[in-house]
Amino acid sequence: MTSRPGPPIAVVGPTATGKSDLALDLAERLDGEIVNIDAMQLYRGMDVGTAKLPPEQRRGIPHHLLDVLDVTETATVAAYQRAASAIVEDIMARGHTPVVVGGSMMYVQALLDQWDFPATDPAVRARWEALLAEGGVDAVHAALRAADPAAAATILPTDGRRMVRALEVVELTGEPFAASAPTIGMPRWDTRILGVDRETAALDARIEARTALMFDTGLVEEVRGLIDLGLREGQTARRAIGYAQVLAYLDGEYDLAHARERTLIGTRRYVRRQRSWFRRDPRVVWVDGADPQLAATALTRLFLHPADPTGRTAQ
Repeated sequence: MTSRPGPPIAVVGPTATGKSDLALDLAERLDGEIVNIDAMQLYRGMDVGTAKLPPEQRRGIPHHLLDVLDVTETATVAAYQRAASAIVEDIMARGHTPVVVGGSMMYVQALLDQWDFPATDPAVRARWEALLAEGGVDAVHAALRAADPAAAATILPTDGRRMVRALEVVELTGEPFAASAPTIGMPRWDTRILGVDRETAALDARIEARTALMFDTGLVEEVRGLIDLGLREGQTARRAIGYAQVLAYLDGEYDLAHARERTLIGTRRYVRRQRSWFRRDPRVVWVDGADPQLAATALTRLFLHPADPTGRTAQ
């Protein structure tokens, strides 16, 4: 019997655990195509600081939703949800397996749980954006702590745009921001969700090595080039970890060594948030990124096999 395309696989988890390599291995075994679900990898030119795989390392496997935004554009979960949903369904319609990979937490939930987003109000949004412009992220974070402590604890305190959105939703609905989140149930398209993690000390070492590599292989030069393309005017891209710290260095707020250290600290904090978020989802099947037989282990844990990626026994 000819094998049928299997359900989508989502490879999620903390930064620097090895998700991209595993996704490639799975895509090779399951005749798959990669769908990016890292918000910052949506941006053209943000390559070094996001550890984006260069085309020559993609093994000839089609990759989707990389390099689709200019740094002046705002990445939104709702826009991503629409685009990614169409791509996943197209891949399946063509008889291939979508392999969704990345660690942007709300993007994952929006795609797999069909998050219906509350309406927006331009006047309310403008008021909170004015607070962000005048008082910075600290002022917005303080307002969010007062309005919705749970949201303030889960949204990155440097993510001004997302905090503004949370404040808007809380004001418009009169409910906590989390109340608009979907109920965790059967993931869309029966997607198998695979979480990749590593022992904390080992992961910290990988994060430190990755941060050093980024700075040693051109992150500062990349940011300088993106400034000419409007990075400072962007509402999302300029706040990405690494990019925000390099901008501060170029503005003379601190020296390069401090920029590297702040990037490392910011990445470690983000990893803790990713772990907390994904570990709350009981549907995630966890694997160790250090496993030398990681792809085989992952397929076994997901009850899939390259000969029949549907998980059914061939007759």
